[in-house]
Amino acid sequence: MAGRGLHSILVPVRDDGMGDNVLTHAAALARRFSARVRVVHCHPKADDLMPYGVVIPRVLRRQIEEVASRNVDVTKDQLLSGFRTLAESLGLKEQDHTPGTATVRFIEYEGKQVDAVRHFGRVVDLICVPKPDRRQNLGTNTLKAALFSSARPVMMCPHNDALPESFGDHVAIGWNGSLEASRAVALSMAFIEAAKKVSILSSGDTPHAATAAEFQRYLEVRGVAAQVHSFKLRSKNAGQQLLEQCQEIDAGLLVMGAYHDSFERESVLGGNSQAVVDAAAIPVVMTH
Repeated sequence: MAGRGLHSILVPVRDDGMGDNVLTHAAALARRFSARVRVVHCHPKADDLMPYGVVIPRVLRRQIEEVASRNVDVTKDQLLSGFRTLAESLGLKEQDHTPGTATVRFIEYEGKQVDAVRHFGRVVDLICVPKPDRRQNLGTNTLKAALFSSARPVMMCPHNDALPESFGDHVAIGWNGSLEASRAVALSMAFIEAAKKVSILSSGDTPHAATAAEFQRYLEVRGVAAQVHSFKLRSKNAGQQLLEQCQEIDAGLLVMGAYHDSFERESVLGGNSQAVVDAAAIPVVMTH
């Protein structure tokens, strides 16, 4: 299976309550592809906990560092114990990777989660992150780091109570012939080739870009039979309509290019990608 499929999956976690759901998604993929999951637990450095721009006496600083270190150790032990129990219940074996076996490895990282994503994200096949909660300002920077700093596909995992057994069986592909869409397909062929059903979602022909029919023939050459679903745009933002189409055809996973415009522009002014990030109720594999 070398050269094909999904071999390694990164799951960055911290003490924010969003890691269990992401690990559940990653474990389902690991079982399907006999892949290795790397759970990277991120905890802040003592310097990151100091008030910015405030002069702190040396004695007080040392006390803060000692308390922070003790708290980190307690949180780390509790968190890793919980994740180890969850991983075992999800069928992941904590051992060196063995072909044909879904395995997990736990890694400690002292520093910011975005830096951990940059560090480990470039040597895996997929990065799994939670759907951001913009109201609490959680997860946005991690998603951005994964998309813009890894050159790897990123699966955004929604906050579902339970993962359906059919997860990954029906894959929808958002296709507009763009560079981002083309790269998303190239980096997500493991999902596409393993799916029982593949649907191409297209809002019509884009000038000077490969059409949905041409993309369909490309997949056919690779042994993937896909059906084209065309829809007419009701507005300039196709993101919400992509999600509606996924719901209409009962797709369980969406593959798409992300952030043709800048991340900052879409985050503030809105855009196709941001609409999907904000409203997706199914896992979305994105690349930039």
